[in-house]
Amino acid sequence: MEKEYTDISAQYKCEQCGQYFDDCDISKRHENVCKQYHNDINTQSINPDIKEDMLSSKSHMSTFTLSKNLVIISTGFLLLFTSFNSLSNLQSTLNKEEALGTVGLSVIYCAGVLSCLFLPSFVIGNLGCKWTIALSMVCYVIYMGANFRALWGTIVPASIIIGIGASTLWSATSTYLTQIAIRYAELTKRTTDDVTNTFFGFFFMFFQTSQIWGNFISSTVFKTKSSNDTQINLHLCGANFDPKLPTNSSNLARPSDTKVYMLCSIYLGCAFLAFVVIATFLDNINLDVRNNNIKRKISLSVVMSTFRHWWNSRQQKMLTILTIYSGIEVAFITGDYTKSYVSCALGIQNIGKVMICFGAVNAVCSFVFGRLVRTTGHTPLFVLAFITHGTTQIALLFWKPHPDHYVWFYVFAAFWAIGDAVMQSQLNAFYGYLFHKDKVAAFSNRGLWESVGFIIAFAWSGFLVTYVKLGLCLGFLICGMTLYILVDVQDRQQRKQVTIDEDIIALLNTD
Repeated sequence: MEKEYTDISAQYKCEQCGQYFDDCDISKRHENVCKQYHNDINTQSINPDIKEDMLSSKSHMSTFTLSKNLVIISTGFLLLFTSFNSLSNLQSTLNKEEALGTVGLSVIYCAGVLSCLFLPSFVIGNLGCKWTIALSMVCYVIYMGANFRALWGTIVPASIIIGIGASTLWSATSTYLTQIAIRYAELTKRTTDDVTNTFFGFFFMFFQTSQIWGNFISSTVFKTKSSNDTQINLHLCGANFDPKLPTNSSNLARPSDTKVYMLCSIYLGCAFLAFVVIATFLDNINLDVRNNNIKRKISLSVVMSTFRHWWNSRQQKMLTILTIYSGIEVAFITGDYTKSYVSCALGIQNIGKVMICFGAVNAVCSFVFGRLVRTTGHTPLFVLAFITHGTTQIALLFWKPHPDHYVWFYVFAAFWAIGDAVMQSQLNAFYGYLFHKDKVAAFSNRGLWESVGFIIAFAWSGFLVTYVKLGLCLGFLICGMTLYILVDVQDRQQRKQVTIDEDIIALLNTD
């Protein structure tokens, strides 16, 4: 039965939920969505409280509230990864004995892979996106505390905990951003792809500035006076750096415990503050109620949902290599570039300065690309990432780092940041656009295969010579980008066919 709209002070009321709108068209579109929710709810055995939350939390969010939540979640991630990203950048040098730092990072992503198979759908289905994000941040707080006493007995267990938290954190965050982007698009009559790109671009702009603040903190804490008796074996740096060989370079010496404790205290405070921001200010939203009763239990079907999505989606399989590369390239810049090039030739105190450049360029590019994609589409940006990363990797194979060539350390970091901005913000947005009907499973795959990339890169970090790592990075990049182009072409053809079919139906109806 078609509902009536009551005009009260030039406003239109939805008879399903009672919400008022200034525009009649928006009101009608909203009520269609509302009616669909009611139909879905009436055909499923779902707790009445959950039904009420689903209808109220999602339908009553204004554009201002949606924008506010975007800023809050971005601020929380800025605080959290100000500590984690910067501490990760230092692991290969700070905890280099027996490769404890890089092994710990590899354990993080190994735990992330396993938890991606079991936890995201279950945790998000029971806690909702907000509390999944908040409680996942607690895992990061535990890891910050473990670095006060960096031993195998503390770092490895803490790495397992943060790996579990990371899988649920990123799945919940990507799902949350996609949900509010879809709602914002409905209210503003913009395309979902357009708003999703903008939201992810804004989010990753905030996220990438964490490299600026976190590395500014580390470079300030580790600041040392220049010394003329520094011993440097430059022929061991760069592409020829072999982590298995002993080195007598004083640039790779660990800072004093006092400075390490001070740094860890600051990072611990930032991570805890991130939890407080999310838990206090972020609004909770509920996901689509369809299949919600299944997602609230850990079962074989839930565990296999990620693999089922991968197996049934040809596009997901083709994006796997590029998603793995998105993990490998981050691991290289944070673990190998910082140690093989920056720390080896300039000293650990300069890692923060170089990574500030990386973070600043990354943040600006994430924001710009989020807006630029409206007119260019995804493909030109991914081609840009291919060019910047490809040329940088080839250049790093032949470049001999030297303290006198100070500016080049920043140039290579900036070029890498341009490509990374595309890989992080636009790959997430592309997933949200391509798999909008199965967001949780798609983003679980995104986290799964990116974690595989981290595991591979951090596992080989302590054993392979740097030029071998660069060659492997280049191979993954070429293969991944080739498959991405095929996915994009296939998607364009499908959209074109849908448009043709719609035009034919419209012509038949007019006749």
